[in-house]
Amino acid sequence: MKHLLLFLTTLYLTPIHADIVMGVVPQQSPLKLLKTWSPITKYLSKQTGEKIIFKTETSITKFEKVLYSGGYDFAYMNPYHYIVAHKTQGYEARLRAQKNIKGILVMKKGRSIDDIKKENFTYLFPAPNAFAATLLTKYDLLEKYKVPIEVLNNAKYVNSHDSVYKGVSRGLGDVGGGIERTFRALNDEKTKESLTVVHTTKAYPSHPFAFNPSMREETKNKIIHALMNIPSSYLQKLKIKELRPTDSKEYESIQELATKLKVVEY
Repeated sequence: MKHLLLFLTTLYLTPIHADIVMGVVPQQSPLKLLKTWSPITKYLSKQTGEKIIFKTETSITKFEKVLYSGGYDFAYMNPYHYIVAHKTQGYEARLRAQKNIKGILVMKKGRSIDDIKKENFTYLFPAPNAFAATLLTKYDLLEKYKVPIEVLNNAKYVNSHDSVYKGVSRGLGDVGGGIERTFRALNDEKTKESLTVVHTTKAYPSHPFAFNPSMREETKNKIIHALMNIPSSYLQKLKIKELRPTDSKEYESIQELATKLKVVEY
């Protein structure tokens, strides 16, 4: 009996080496993201000695729910997601791509951005709070092209960037929001050939890797060190040339933009 109690006490007190969950915002299909990010989680696991697993969701909205409840140990998220996750759960941005991010608007070939002023268009976006693809493009439509906010808030949301491109190509919408990287990476050549980029927004700080405050500092530093030293061949899969340190101050301007668009944060 004493031996059993000793065993149970030892088992209870021994720390369990839990998996570390890395969340990734679903700009593309979960299967496509899995193929892209699995080699990276394997690299991180090998370099840190931790078991790091990839996780995404079937839509950006579902990703937001998990993120805003603190469901990821660290995550690759859009800048708007970050300002909310930082405020609600204390996530801290530590790394981001060196290059800034821009939103794009696409239309079917033969159409022009000036047509927006002539017709009642249907707008397609990935999700209400997708940063560059929705918020940045909406901001320019509102400020530059004078599209009423009520019209923009009645847009259709179709879960991913790829779905936006396919939707505009097939006539489900007239104008769609995306980003340069996902448009270039679109593997549906028929869809890509049918579209043209009619507007590009100004540049903003790109998606950060942000860490849940519950993660041990030692573990966090190991992951950051591994990411800072990741071979370029891995980053190429993400269409990222280089990672660099960042912090919360870089993302303060995003709050102003969200306020202008009357985005509901929480």
